[in-house]
Amino acid sequence: MAAKRYSTREMIEKLVSFDTTSRNSNLELIAFVEDYLSGHGIACRLIANEDDTKANLFATLGPADRAGGIVLSGHTDVVPVDDQEWTHDPFSIVEREGKLFGRGTSDMKSFIASALAHVPDFLARGPEIPVHFALSYDEEVGCLGVRPMIDSVIRTLPRPQIVIVGEPSSMKVVNAHKGIQSYVTTVTGLEFHSSQTHQGVSAIQYAAELIAFLMKLAEEMRERGDASGRFRPPYTTISVGTIKGGSAVNIIPGHCRFGWECRPLPDLDPEEIISRFNAHVAQEVLPRMRAVSPHANVETRMRARSPGLAADDGSPGETLVMKLAQCNSAEAVSYNTEAGLFQLADIPTVVCGPGSIDQAHKPDEFIELSQIAECDRFMARLAEHVGGA
Repeated sequence: MAAKRYSTREMIEKLVSFDTTSRNSNLELIAFVEDYLSGHGIACRLIANEDDTKANLFATLGPADRAGGIVLSGHTDVVPVDDQEWTHDPFSIVEREGKLFGRGTSDMKSFIASALAHVPDFLARGPEIPVHFALSYDEEVGCLGVRPMIDSVIRTLPRPQIVIVGEPSSMKVVNAHKGIQSYVTTVTGLEFHSSQTHQGVSAIQYAAELIAFLMKLAEEMRERGDASGRFRPPYTTISVGTIKGGSAVNIIPGHCRFGWECRPLPDLDPEEIISRFNAHVAQEVLPRMRAVSPHANVETRMRARSPGLAADDGSPGETLVMKLAQCNSAEAVSYNTEAGLFQLADIPTVVCGPGSIDQAHKPDEFIELSQIAECDRFMARLAEHVGGA
């Protein structure tokens, strides 16, 4: 029986139909991809998480023992659709006005779909340069899944020439992006009757003071700016996204928790923001809190951390991707991807994929059909580049 072929459109529909929201398993999607690749005679390696509920998939087309290969990297998870106002089922495809709507169409199942749909074309040319597929889990919650895949597979490969992370970049080549560090800070005070403020420790008031300190740091980062002049906004950013505390207006609150993040420029010391925050807590805040209650505390836990991507202008791999994408220059973006982790493994890496980041994570997420067609042309050029026939 001949191996099944999919058009890119059909493959997008299939991948979007799997609800791979990060809180869910991605194993059904991975099983589908494994079965599809196996049907084309391609062996797959799965790298599971600790409880075997999710897995990365790694596969190679062409001579696996040869250096200079091309890694096509994409994450299989998507963000939630909860409390978003979708006009249709987010896990099915609807076409309107030259666009495909569905969760993951832009971020980033269309890139994976195009790559998979072109497997028969890669194989037909008898690739002399290996093409590696690296599909990960849990990118949306901190680039978690790709780390064990890099450690157990990528580092053991003959060194690839380039990793192409197919995040939505409108098919432009991106060679630099910011990092991300997110934290949860929990403030423990001392509950008391609100008429006795001198005997209680208000967790909310101290949390507000800490948030004000973060905003001062944010303003300092803004004034430092971006020496490269490439990023928008052109500075390291700090923001607070969530806060919860207190039980009643007439009770001095004993607990408050807030979530915050920073998105540092690639050249910023990754420890600077959190180190200065922790020093402020230890030197300026805790002594005043514990003067009233020795059990008062401030604890900050890292939620996620992923490095930025530093430009490696003019590398052979970057030059190749620019040729495939028919771009004359590389760009920088402020969102984060798995690319920085590949770069830490000493592998040249760029971001290049269909769709716009402006559509990612939104209700009625979509990708333009013209972007899919452009990605298909990219894959066709890549097949010609690696082919020996």
